[in-house]
Amino acid sequence: MYKSYYPKAAEINRQWLLVDADGETLGRLATKLASLLLGKHKPIFTPGVELGDFIIVINARKINVTGTKTHSKLTEKIYHHHSGYPGGLKSISLRDQLSTYPDRVIRAAVWGMLPHNKMGHHIIKRLKVYGGAEYPHSAQNPKLIA
Repeated sequence: MYKSYYPKAAEINRQWLLVDADGETLGRLATKLASLLLGKHKPIFTPGVELGDFIIVINARKINVTGTKTHSKLTEKIYHHHSGYPGGLKSISLRDQLSTYPDRVIRAAVWGMLPHNKMGHHIIKRLKVYGGAEYPHSAQNPKLIA
C-alpha cells in the first residue's frame, strides 16, 4: 500500500515573488498567479496543503484585456457587489475599475481560480497587487519572475 506524501511545516519554504503586469493579458496572468499561490510549481505539491509563495504584482493599471469582444469588453464587463441591504447593488465597468481600483481586477480574476473555502481565503491573502511600480515590500527582497 502506498502512503500519500504530506509535507511537514518545517519543509515548507515560502518565497517572495515579484510579477510585473505591464503588457500582460489578464486571464493568462491570473492563471500563472493562481498556480504560484497554490504551490503547483513545487515538487512537494500536495492538494489541500498551503505551499504557495507570497506574490507582489506591480503595474496592475497597465494590464491588457483580450477576448472575442476586445473592443467592447472594457465597457461590457461589469463587476457587481452587493452590500446586503435592500437596494445595495453596486456595479462598475472594467474600464472604471481599472482606472480607480486596478488591484481589484486582478484579485477577482485570481480568486475565481482558487478554491472557494477557508484555504482559498488564506491563500488570497498572500497576493499583494499594486497599480503602480512602487511597493512597500522591499525588505523581503522579492525575486522577479517573468
